[in-house]
Amino acid sequence: MTSPLFKPLKIKSLNLPNRIVMAPMTRSKSPGGVPGEDVADYYARRAAADVGLIVTEGTTVKRGGASNDPNVPNFHRADSLAGWKRVVEKVHANKGLIAPQLWHQGMMRKPGTGPEPEAPTDSPSGVTHSGKEVFAPPTSAEVDDMVMAFANAAGEAARIGFDAIEIHGAHGYLIDEFFWDVMNKRDDRFGGSLPERATFAADIIKETRKQVGPDMAIILRFSQWKQQDYSVRLAHTPAEYEAFLKVFVDAGVDVLHASQRRYWEPEFPEVDGENGLNAAGWAKKLTGLPVITVGSVGLTGDFEKAFRGEGATIRKLDDLEERLERGEFDMVAVGRALLQDPEWAKKVREGRLDELSNYDAKSLATLY
Repeated sequence: MTSPLFKPLKIKSLNLPNRIVMAPMTRSKSPGGVPGEDVADYYARRAAADVGLIVTEGTTVKRGGASNDPNVPNFHRADSLAGWKRVVEKVHANKGLIAPQLWHQGMMRKPGTGPEPEAPTDSPSGVTHSGKEVFAPPTSAEVDDMVMAFANAAGEAARIGFDAIEIHGAHGYLIDEFFWDVMNKRDDRFGGSLPERATFAADIIKETRKQVGPDMAIILRFSQWKQQDYSVRLAHTPAEYEAFLKVFVDAGVDVLHASQRRYWEPEFPEVDGENGLNAAGWAKKLTGLPVITVGSVGLTGDFEKAFRGEGATIRKLDDLEERLERGEFDMVAVGRALLQDPEWAKKVREGRLDELSNYDAKSLATLY
């Protein structure tokens, strides 16, 4: 197999056998927030079938308002951590590598929902994406506690044997809300310009490093687009993008996971044309760090359509492999294709492309 998808890669203590990453995908299959044997088997099947690195579904940190769903796994209670330890053991038994995606939903979680419905909803400023103030802004001390909720979860992940950490800073959730000027109206060190609004995530990265040590890879997932508004852009020029990303580089992040809805779309077409670099490609060019690209890999359409019950047809991998070979990005995160078929990576490696199938949104209902 000569495909660049199956070349090894080393990032700190992370020795990846190939460049395929299982993208984080919310499943809500952990009753009471505890991942069970079915969740462990779900990830182990992908580990056994040539996925280089598994990034788990979002798992919530220790803040009462972090989750809107009691079936979303958490990463702080003893029973949940025991469940995650079992996941790690099964993935490792199948020669896989795994990172938890640490998550806080922020104002995407409606008050009165989730495992702690009485808990307040966290936000940067208590302001919605439409600019309406609905809560009092949290104090600096409360923001610091949010930071430590992520860092403490990362420390637990290192303790129970995970191979890397991913911090969820994308898609309009809490960390991304700090990035967004519409929702972050703070006048302390967590607010201001885009690089200043990135301070919250930088603090999380720094505190995470203290807990996981110097050799464990820390991944930050971020996005320009938001679930609340697909047209939003944090950075409008490469210079703004560079200033934004430099905050995370200086904080000590190891990998940038640039989420976009379709990986083939250029990030700044006004600069390098319709066939220009995507979000991950620009991140690598501007920072020199390893990057992960993601967005409808192997399939047409995007993941949001799956939640509306829409399927998708197979998309060839030729252009993806060409861009990977050129060094535009270093790893490729695969979502729906791996959700539907745990052997997707193995089939691609073995050239069994005729066995790949169109995506059926009914796959979301299963934990296969």
